[in-house]
Amino acid sequence: MFRDLSPKQIVPQLADQGRYLGSESSFYRILKEQALLTHRHGSRPATHRPPRAHVATGSCQVWSWDITFLRTSVKGMFFHLYLFLDVWSRKIVAAEVFPEESMEHSAWLFKKACSTHALNPESLVLHSDNGGPMKGSTMLATFQKLGVVPSFSRPCVSDDNPYSEALFRTLKYRPQYPPRAFETLEEAQAWVDQFVIWYNTVHLHSVIRFVTPDDRHHGREQAILENRHRVYQKARRRRPDRWTRETRNWKPVRLVWLNPEKKKELAATDPQQEAA
Repeated sequence: MFRDLSPKQIVPQLADQGRYLGSESSFYRILKEQALLTHRHGSRPATHRPPRAHVATGSCQVWSWDITFLRTSVKGMFFHLYLFLDVWSRKIVAAEVFPEESMEHSAWLFKKACSTHALNPESLVLHSDNGGPMKGSTMLATFQKLGVVPSFSRPCVSDDNPYSEALFRTLKYRPQYPPRAFETLEEAQAWVDQFVIWYNTVHLHSVIRFVTPDDRHHGREQAILENRHRVYQKARRRRPDRWTRETRNWKPVRLVWLNPEKKKELAATDPQQEAA
């Protein structure tokens, strides 16, 4: 008679009958020993395993992409910015504004990005969330045809796609973001093109030791960081009293992880890496 009730219900009902068999914790202990604590009802909450972890040791190994809205002058109407990002270098490898969301747009832009960067898609992991343009039949067919390894976030978990989310925040919160809505698709694309140039070639990115994504993507960061290290060493020799520890770390970030399972363990294994 108690098989559909929890111990929290069973114990007081037994007390009403003048019976005491054990405490709630005793009931739970016995149920656990008998492996009877699993949820067996059809209303069991959905659970999703974390996405598979990926690591990038160089450019064009792991890309992340997503779509964001751009306001238009027509209330309730938006343009859609499709943006592909290299996770290791943080370089924007493709950015295009479309009037609507479409898996055909996604597939076209991805193939264009691979062609522009002379990339063999079979060597690439492409990560995105679970939106229709990301998992539509056209996009999945493109993955299969090109040999791309697709990676998807868990449903309703934005933290599984952190690099694209951070990039959109940079795009929309920088002072140069237009205070008014875009009038035309061409106007929106022109602004995005200027943003991409700034982000890739001018912006000193904090998580890659303040070099530009372009410098890191094309292998120029080593010389830049070595020069900074020499400057700091010279300053320390000139005024050693101003330094109580080692100089600032100007070593390149060697590994960049996408959705690692245990960030602390990764950091302990290799301090010259980034995890998100």
